[in-house]
Amino acid sequence: DFWEPIRARGRTSLVLDPDAFYILASREAVQVPPAFAAEMVPFDPLVGEFRVHYAGFFDPGFGHAAAGGSGARAVLEVRSREVPFILEHGQTVGRLVYERMSDRPKALYGEGLGSNYQGQGLKLSKHFRAFVPAA
Repeated sequence: DFWEPIRARGRTSLVLDPDAFYILASREAVQVPPAFAAEMVPFDPLVGEFRVHYAGFFDPGFGHAAAGGSGARAVLEVRSREVPFILEHGQTVGRLVYERMSDRPKALYGEGLGSNYQGQGLKLSKHFRAFVPAA
């Protein structure tokens, strides 16, 4: 009930309205090696009041072949604060900062669990109902 799809329909940009909240998928597939965790951070904090991710942590093995993945799209929680922000197709908006783990985890993200996000495309949390357009 909270999300409504926005279709590209040939457009290559999206205007983010101030204080609206958008769920977008990364263009590139992410693979976090088993000995690392990663965090999504702004590509350039000087761009303005634009936030690319609110829960940007990636567990060891996210999207990695060792955990049964072949790359997974990062789901980005995006918003512009005070002014509209034009987001162009392919524009870099964030980057991953990797941190080496002190030990390799006993279980990798999604390994043998059928994780909800391993190998995902654009996907809302499993707690949301599927979108059904109004008739």
